[in-house]
Amino acid sequence: MPASAPDIDDRSSPAPAAWRFFTDGVMGGVSRGGMTAETAAGRPALCLRGEVRLDNNGGFIQMALELPAPPLGPWRGIELDVLGNGRRYGVHLRTADMTLPWQAWRASFTAPPVWHTVQLPFTAFTPYRHVGTLEAAAVRRIGVLALGEAMTAEVCVARVAWLR
Repeated sequence: MPASAPDIDDRSSPAPAAWRFFTDGVMGGVSRGGMTAETAAGRPALCLRGEVRLDNNGGFIQMALELPAPPLGPWRGIELDVLGNGRRYGVHLRTADMTLPWQAWRASFTAPPVWHTVQLPFTAFTPYRHVGTLEAAAVRRIGVLALGEAMTAEVCVARVAWLR
């Protein structure tokens, strides 16, 4: 795909990135789920599945990846290859200047039941409990989340890349 490069994570590579799984349990919530590396609809992917519940001020499950500084380039966003159950999911970016765990730059996408490439320019991200400007050089973490509503989550990611 000529519009993007390089990959942040390509699940078909010999050494895919090491994502971590989190739930709202860190704040007393009761959502449950997990992430698995698997082949989904013919592609190696990392899949986030679970039940998001709003009880006890909860409401999310997340898979997240810590990032080194991005390579130099005119990056204008993030691109993901996704597959899911037709629901909306979030992408949260955390930057080097964020000190509180709830701060993030947020955007959302729909994960259809067929593989689809989602392009999220930085202009699509809105700050959550943070002020400033989103710049690629400051991005240190990306998270894919099911959040904010009671739901059955199922979203798979085959590739994440910087968007030119």
